[in-house]
Amino acid sequence: MKKWMVMAALFSMFILVSCQTKEQNARMNENTEESEKIWEDPTEESESTGENTSGMKEESKKAEEKTTGQEMSSSHSVVNYDEISNKKYAWWFKRNDTHGQPEAQQEIDIEQYDAWYVATGETKKVVYLTFDCGYENGFTPVMLDALKKHKAKAVFFITKHFAKDAKDIVKRMKEEGHYVGNHTANHPDLTALDTRSVKMEIKECEEAMKENTGYEMDPFFRPPKGEYSERVLKIAQDMGYKTLFWSMAYLDYDVNSQPGKEYVIDHYKKYIHPGAIPLIHNVSESNAQALDQVLSDLEAAGYSFGDPAQIGSGKESTGK
Repeated sequence: MKKWMVMAALFSMFILVSCQTKEQNARMNENTEESEKIWEDPTEESESTGENTSGMKEESKKAEEKTTGQEMSSSHSVVNYDEISNKKYAWWFKRNDTHGQPEAQQEIDIEQYDAWYVATGETKKVVYLTFDCGYENGFTPVMLDALKKHKAKAVFFITKHFAKDAKDIVKRMKEEGHYVGNHTANHPDLTALDTRSVKMEIKECEEAMKENTGYEMDPFFRPPKGEYSERVLKIAQDMGYKTLFWSMAYLDYDVNSQPGKEYVIDHYKKYIHPGAIPLIHNVSESNAQALDQVLSDLEAAGYSFGDPAQIGSGKESTGK
């Protein structure tokens, strides 16, 4: 009887221990599962956050596309370029033979956009030389030689094509102290493009300059063919550019119908004026033949060659 009672007691203890063990195991499993849940949650949250971030990026992209024309200007104010007039103008000026600064378009005040066609208010005999370079026609090196001889500084407005195909000439321009300005990538009518496309035309020309020459584009802009709008001028200004039109020009860009060396020389003698910004096309054989003499005649008439960076700064009368 005692033996049976001992065995029963031992059996009861075995059952108790077994139950306790199962309970402990169950609790450990619960704790393990809870612990796994705690570690799973951050992962799930992270994945969810990733999806949300992607969605936010997509929404941001859509919002950017919807507000293409609304960005921060250089003065840190929000500008909606689509609200700025895109009425097209073509640059014009009226010559006079009194050696006075010519009249020009008066439809809008271009100076509010840091745009200039002459050094306004200039009274001293200073001229600011500018060249348009759509492509190379074999004459630019001759013009650079003349500028170097007379120690005259100039702005060369180039396209993406010129930066790529005439990169050694562009490098020479920079090495000899000249400015290289932006004439857009593909020489389009900018008033026919939307805001994004206008910016891309300017940006691609900048990138071509850097990629092919190693030099940064200088902060001067000239709209192709002199076609512009207030919106175009504002975009250029907010991208850090000073826009330069011109107060002297003649039909020198048609390579098959050149005006001749003497015509170019006489044109400067007749129409030069203080603060002049001549437009000179690099493809012109007549310009290449005449430039050295033109610069000599200007010096003989008391003119000096100014730094275009000073136009509009109030320091125009410091020609060198």
